[in-house]
Amino acid sequence: MPDQSAPPIVKERLVFGQGFIRDAWYFAALSDDLKAGKLQRYEILGEPVLLARDTNGKAYAIRDICPHRAAPLSAGKMIPDPKTGQPVVQCPYHGWTFGTQGGCTAVPSLTADQPMDVERIRVRSYAVKEQQGMVWIYMTADARRPAEPDHEPPVLPGVVGGKPIIVESMDFDSHIDHAVVGLMDPAHGPYVHQQWWWRSSKKQLEKAKAFEPRELGFAMVRHAPSKNSRAYRILGGAPATEITFRLPGMRYEHIEIGERQILGLTCLTPVHTTKTRITQIFWSDHAIFRAIAPIFKYGAKAFLKQDGDMVNLQNEGLKYDPSLLWIDDADTQAKWYQQLKKEWVAHRSEERPFANPLKPATLKWTS
Repeated sequence: MPDQSAPPIVKERLVFGQGFIRDAWYFAALSDDLKAGKLQRYEILGEPVLLARDTNGKAYAIRDICPHRAAPLSAGKMIPDPKTGQPVVQCPYHGWTFGTQGGCTAVPSLTADQPMDVERIRVRSYAVKEQQGMVWIYMTADARRPAEPDHEPPVLPGVVGGKPIIVESMDFDSHIDHAVVGLMDPAHGPYVHQQWWWRSSKKQLEKAKAFEPRELGFAMVRHAPSKNSRAYRILGGAPATEITFRLPGMRYEHIEIGERQILGLTCLTPVHTTKTRITQIFWSDHAIFRAIAPIFKYGAKAFLKQDGDMVNLQNEGLKYDPSLLWIDDADTQAKWYQQLKKEWVAHRSEERPFANPLKPATLKWTS
């Protein structure tokens, strides 16, 4: 018989543009963003999160609300616990302190004759993993369920781990589903991104790209860049690129030019239902790329702004909740995303391994 005491599994709605993938890793911050002893407030999937690095150098995350009177714990300070010497967060309102795993360690207003088991007081904690210079946070489906992850954050290929050459971030007024679809849309480039140095807006080509399933997603398998992609020519040699998408919202492009590499990572982190943070990060050991990085940084920022402007324009139509028309082959990646998301929810609720529903395919479009 099922355990009647176990909390119910939370099922997300499958409607496009609603709900979030949970029990999953999301990009939270770069390692360099977290300074020892500094408390920082984030909002992730609509939840207030205190993300910080303790004075021992370890990253951690707890819910950024004191259970006493709801003051943000991030507005307090990190102090050594008087009893153990371990770092604790002190609430700015009444001085309650909490360990980095969320347990209360002290309620200063209590007198000696007022016994209270303060250790029974807790704030929600989140599993955090720091690797390759990035901090990932595991967002669970139910605060009452154990927060221990059953899988690891992604390990990226190539030259990741050192200091990034370019980092750009912007908040889009969009649910993550629309942001993901915009990220993988191959046909909007000639109309939204019309930089002369990137791609001709006049000369569009018919393209055919091979795709195959990958862990929690899919990849456009390694190929030579399109002939109308001008920026690649600057790198010299014969670039070969592979573009991978992985749930819940990560896209990375790995470019090889001989023995040199470039990795461009885009992470989508939901702030709440109508805001998504887009973070673009680039690493490279290619001398030419490093030399033109200031120009490329300007271009990356321009791309984000153009996409953001289009999101705002799209919102004018979305507020009427219209039906959306998806076509083959240009929108097939968007359809795949919805299939992957559906399988994610199904495998969590049915407590079975994730089974990638996608098959190898070649898609064609003009752009």
